[in-house]
Amino acid sequence: QVQLQESGPGLVKPSQTLSLTCTVSGGSITTNYYYWNWIRQAPGKGLEWMGSLGYSGITYYNPSLKSRTSISRDTSKNQFTLQLSSVTPEDTAVYYCAREFRPGTLEYDYWGQGTQVTVSS
Repeated sequence: QVQLQESGPGLVKPSQTLSLTCTVSGGSITTNYYYWNWIRQAPGKGLEWMGSLGYSGITYYNPSLKSRTSISRDTSKNQFTLQLSSVTPEDTAVYYCAREFRPGTLEYDYWGQGTQVTVSS
């Protein structure tokens, strides 16, 4: 069974960069044809797709966040990362990583448990 787990600091200061890592076990992030996604949910809000990493290493971003978002991978560690720059308190959310099993569909079969990130001075 594929497992994903988010990790990173739970508190980030405004204007700084939020950095999270998703560690994948039970499957390779390079395996066709899965995509690997970052999704977040702010308090009282719905899920917001942030971006994804394709099995080939190509990245895709939510246009509303693209200017601040960077997703990368470390295949040797079977990990992919999220960096969100210039954060504000509105970026406070639970951040999830998830596997998209049909590319381009936003259909997820495995999720991490989520990690709370608070943006505060």
